[in-house]
Amino acid sequence: MDFFYEIIGKLFEWIQQLGYLGIMLGLMVEVIPSEIVLAYGGYLVSIGEVNFLGAMLFGTVGGVLAQLFIYWIGRYGGRPFLERYGKYILIKKKHIDYAEEWFAKYGTGVIFTARFVPVVRHAISIPAGISKMNVGRFTFLTTLAVIPWTALFLYLGLLLGDRWEQIDEKAGPYVQEILLGALAVMIFYFLMKWIKSSKVRS
Repeated sequence: MDFFYEIIGKLFEWIQQLGYLGIMLGLMVEVIPSEIVLAYGGYLVSIGEVNFLGAMLFGTVGGVLAQLFIYWIGRYGGRPFLERYGKYILIKKKHIDYAEEWFAKYGTGVIFTARFVPVVRHAISIPAGISKMNVGRFTFLTTLAVIPWTALFLYLGLLLGDRWEQIDEKAGPYVQEILLGALAVMIFYFLMKWIKSSKVRS
């Protein structure tokens, strides 16, 4: 365990040294949860190592590229590959099960909403890749979700400063509000879809 924490410590040093690029790469490698990397990015903003807009840009790009990577693995490697090697990018079998269930139930529109749901959000790109969802639509919906997620945790990390490691405690109420907003968007999406299909049938 000490070895693991040493690696994490080195990773944060690496992120600080590389600045914006470090934030982006830290999100892409998926070694630690994105909210922790972003909170640390917010801390770097608080001490003047990077500015908020730059961190926002590189954080968004890193978050989207990380999900595109998982999408392509799902598309060309399939579920067996991810069940075997997913643990290296923080994805377990239960995550895949939940994500497939959500994707089958709600369709491609869930790519946005699921980004804010614990357990599901890390793995929702897998069934999208397996089903060969249009990559442009996948990227668009993923970007829409990554932007507020990135902004939130950078902002909270900025507020916390050198207490950025307390991000889980600080973020709870905000994540709940975002989840409720995302669910409202999903309900509206399905309502519009139902109205459209009703018009076609009539």
